[in-house]
Amino acid sequence: MTSEPAHIYSVKTAYPPHVMRQVDVTTKAAEVFDHKPDYFRRMAAAYGNAGVETRHSCVPLDWYLEPHGWPERTRLYEENAIALLAEAGASCMAAADVLPTDIAATVVVSSTGVVTPSLDSLLQGPLGLKPHVQRLPIFGLGCAGGVVGLSRAAAVASSLPGRWVLFLCVELCGLTFRPSDDSKANLIGTAIFGDGAAALLIKVPEAASNRAPCAAVSAWGEHTWPDSRETMGWRVEDDGLGVVFSREIPNLVRRELRPVTDHFLQNNCLTLSDLDGVLCHPGGGKVLSAMEASLELEGGDLRHARSVLRDRGNMSAVTVLAVLERALESHDTGRHLMTALGPGFTAAMALVDLK
Repeated sequence: MTSEPAHIYSVKTAYPPHVMRQVDVTTKAAEVFDHKPDYFRRMAAAYGNAGVETRHSCVPLDWYLEPHGWPERTRLYEENAIALLAEAGASCMAAADVLPTDIAATVVVSSTGVVTPSLDSLLQGPLGLKPHVQRLPIFGLGCAGGVVGLSRAAAVASSLPGRWVLFLCVELCGLTFRPSDDSKANLIGTAIFGDGAAALLIKVPEAASNRAPCAAVSAWGEHTWPDSRETMGWRVEDDGLGVVFSREIPNLVRRELRPVTDHFLQNNCLTLSDLDGVLCHPGGGKVLSAMEASLELEGGDLRHARSVLRDRGNMSAVTVLAVLERALESHDTGRHLMTALGPGFTAAMALVDLK
């Protein structure tokens, strides 16, 4: 193992072809829930308050009007997940001028579908990876998966100094929508969920290199609140995954996130005032506002999170990686706290230095 930080050399995202405008989603949702018109009228404000204008989907909008079972959902998940990860991974390697045969290990995160063999195995051919590449598939992290997955990829890179680790993440949240589910959580999902994938190239360099990293991951950690399973997650239903969202999430964030964050930073001899920025997973407009209040952030501090939410929606684990990509494209620099909340209920954190 090495104490050197894991360097990030490239961050790329990929999105499916179907673009959904929020106004069109609202119209279709009214059709789905037309058997409960009063209920939908009360809930319709969620679409305007979500902070989302457009999203990407691996299926056309009309697909969501009909019921679908596990076999169809799983087929669509496998096909689209592999295609998006292959696109993001190839783009990521090309941007860093790294050959597929140079990859020593992959870490693949996804929680919106299940396939066996796992996605990391199925991607070896499309990405041109060697048969002996080390593989780590991770399921069940939900929205926290972008930060936890990055942390695990950094840990793998630390155990393989000088070797390339490809971190891949894909979430097809739209495929989990079930028109038979009238719950508030399912309706909120139609207002925020989108599909996407991301890829990052990570290495702990052994010597000076002509490749300049774009960021470095120097520390990471998690906090899981006891007895909080019902706060966020999935239920396994006969026709797919049922979304679990507690209405208390914004209040929990406002009340509990700051002490957990302070503890993580103190363990790394830092305070919030030592940071140059915060890169957070934008779960939704209310959660972002709660984060701003809890961490005492200024209005523009979460601008990248809000812009990703506006343009891409909540893509679960992928979203915070898209926020990182946008910060790098904006030439942000300095020490940043990267954070996301997911099932558990868990806060995941990492220190990322943007170059």
